[in-house]
Amino acid sequence: MPSGKQSRKQQKKTQKVVITGVNSFIGSNLSRRLANDPRYQLVIIDIKKPDFLEKGVKFYKIDITEPMIDGVIADILKKEAVDMVVHLAFLSSPIKNTTLSHELEVIGTLNMIHASSAIKLKKFILKSTTMAYGANATNPNFITEEHPLRADHGVAYLRDKMEVEHIVRRFSEKNPRTVVTVLRPCATLGPTIRNFLTSYLASPIILTILGFDPLYQFVHEEDVIDMFRVAVEGDYPGAFNIVGRGVLPFSTVLKLSGKIGIPAPYPIAYSIVSMMWSAGLLPVPPVFLNFLRYSWLADGAKAKKMMNFESRYTTKDTLESFMGTQRLRELRLVE
Repeated sequence: MPSGKQSRKQQKKTQKVVITGVNSFIGSNLSRRLANDPRYQLVIIDIKKPDFLEKGVKFYKIDITEPMIDGVIADILKKEAVDMVVHLAFLSSPIKNTTLSHELEVIGTLNMIHASSAIKLKKFILKSTTMAYGANATNPNFITEEHPLRADHGVAYLRDKMEVEHIVRRFSEKNPRTVVTVLRPCATLGPTIRNFLTSYLASPIILTILGFDPLYQFVHEEDVIDMFRVAVEGDYPGAFNIVGRGVLPFSTVLKLSGKIGIPAPYPIAYSIVSMMWSAGLLPVPPVFLNFLRYSWLADGAKAKKMMNFESRYTTKDTLESFMGTQRLRELRLVE
């Protein structure tokens, strides 16, 4: 179960927390939890005002990709005497407009980092992903946080996330008094989250790669939110994987999901996915097929040891939680 370490002084002091990407799944859920906690006062920086904005939460309409916006953001951080930035303004799925995604993720992060460097920020929390490790034939059975990020640089969605981590790592080195925490969730499923994986698994027929059956791990949406809450409450410098307990072969994932797997040789699968991606019929480009060939399992031992965090849900529980709601959606009993 998650827990955060706090001193008595930290518990008494109200901390000012900036959240970006508040309209994302993690942003919306985390902000709701923190807004109802008297230990925190929220400041939201986003291009769109959320409909669920809680009373007492300050909102600044800011496009973090605009030129010279870092100075404006720095003024906000100074004015509000911000203690902590939780940076969540990232895409949950690949898009064809790679220029737009680069502006949002890389340039937006640079602007947030430049603004944070201008004040004596106590903590910076970043959302990343275990997909940044890449799916490679030479990966260890379970990838630790010290393993290099080796995702295919030809995948803009992952290249941007690796570049963001590099930017934040340099910020951490130059600002040793700031606690910099990078959280890397693995494939995330649940009743309410929507991303490219949930779209992929919602299809009745799933294309697989002939001769490959990699192990998969999923983390439940609630465990991800809990992990971010732990990172907010305590000081945990470094990178941490967020994973569900246990693994499943992809063939078992399909069986439990009630899906039909259609195996195809990699070159043929690549051509099919390429055409379907171009036509807007699939949520991922063909280079993501490597994640159906090679292992990219992450090790959650560091989070358990350093943060006293272990996911409540197993990989199987997480998949069943998602599929239970998905079946209700197919029957149009829930949205």
